[in-house]
Amino acid sequence: MTSVSRAIRDALLTGDKTAKVFAARKVARDWRLGRLTFTFDCTMPDRPAWPAQVELRLPRDMPRRGRGGSEKGRIALWHSLAHIEFVAIDLALDMAGRFGESMGQAFVSDFLSVAADEAMHFAILERKLDSLGSFYGALPAHDGLWSAARDTAHDVAARLAIVPMVLEARGLDVTPATLTRVRAQGDENGAKILQRILDDEIRHVAFGAKHFRAICAARGENPPKSWRNLVKRHFSGRLKPPFNDSARSAAGLSRDFYEGIA
Repeated sequence: MTSVSRAIRDALLTGDKTAKVFAARKVARDWRLGRLTFTFDCTMPDRPAWPAQVELRLPRDMPRRGRGGSEKGRIALWHSLAHIEFVAIDLALDMAGRFGESMGQAFVSDFLSVAADEAMHFAILERKLDSLGSFYGALPAHDGLWSAARDTAHDVAARLAIVPMVLEARGLDVTPATLTRVRAQGDENGAKILQRILDDEIRHVAFGAKHFRAICAARGENPPKSWRNLVKRHFSGRLKPPFNDSARSAAGLSRDFYEGIA
């Protein structure tokens, strides 16, 4: 029987975008059905494989995206969202494969389910791009998301603090306004896609917050204080309002986490 770590590594090293989607969903399904052993007999790659046609740039070198009213602006919006969800597949896989042995089977189950969700989100967004006459890889994409994974590869608490509890939590803040704007343009299909992603991301952030609190409890640390210290150390950006307090609260991120450093 294949080990879960080897199955995760194989999925991470799958570069084709469609094959990546199927690989991530297969790992999650095989794990759920007991077809993979809780064994960690290989290391995770420093960087996953991505489609060769996706041009990666530093965030500062990315062209500014308009408000999305023009056809070009709409394509840029959905391409940006597709890239975020594509990288999120690998972020969730790496979380389970890199830290699963020390964190336990429930941790692996949570983040493999996240990887399957992100794969589904990407597939939906790819179809959206196709309906607009475009595809993932048609525009440049920024490389900032994976740098967060690289910078926190040494510590599961740091990874949880930055990826689900900062980067994904930011999605909870900005998605409602994007959803409203998309709906105002008459794109009800796009609004439904964004609502589905928002609902799932609340659960994903909640997984991060749950396991972060468990680590803090084991270490005898105060969760909000520990989170703020890790954010100051590992996040180069700035946490800026407005915050979606209701969605953050539903995900286990009370205001005492982020109020003091925003």
